Amino acid sequence: MSAGEFVYERLSGAQIATHIDDLARLRIDVFREFPYLYDGDEAYERNYLQTYVDSPRSIVTLVYDDEELVGATTGLPMADETDEFRRAFDQAGYAVPTIFYCGESVLKNTHRGRGIYKHLFQAREENARALGGFDIATFCCVQRPANHPLRPASYVPLNDIWTRFGYTEHPELETEYSWKDIDESSATPKRMRFWMKDLHAK
Repeated sequence: MSAGEFVYERLSGAQIATHIDDLARLRIDVFREFPYLYDGDEAYERNYLQTYVDSPRSIVTLVYDDEELVGATTGLPMADETDEFRRAFDQAGYAVPTIFYCGESVLKNTHRGRGIYKHLFQAREENARALGGFDIATFCCVQRPANHPLRPASYVPLNDIWTRFGYTEHPELETEYSWKDIDESSATPKRMRFWMKDLHAK
């Protein structure tokens, strides 16, 4: 599928396996930036992305500019996710089978501000609606202090964009996920907060 000058390739389940290395490199590149500060590791990435390979109802949309992979988005039913991501919803009494988890949307900084990011969000939501049985789309983002020493002066949070996309921040829904920051010697837990959207809203 193409949109404008870019080509979008949609994959699911086992189809994702042959693209893991390219997807891992993209994620490592983008998530090295603030606020994730992820000191990437391809073995860690392969383990993380295997969850999507194992889920027949997962989605990965890859974005190409000619032959270059410049963006990607991931998603799968929350019921197919790991305990770290399901736990907050289990504890809060949500019906986990009705929730679609929008993993990440990553986009090279050279291609931002060109409508791709919105398209990636829409691709996940369309997939959830097509599968059927999902009432909520959700994703989570890392929480960093405003005075974090590695926060660039030019950094602008994406909260306003997510709000325009129809998502609402839920401070009562948080989890922890561990990775190694670029200024750390080993992985540490990071606090992650969920945002949610009613998939039936107009």
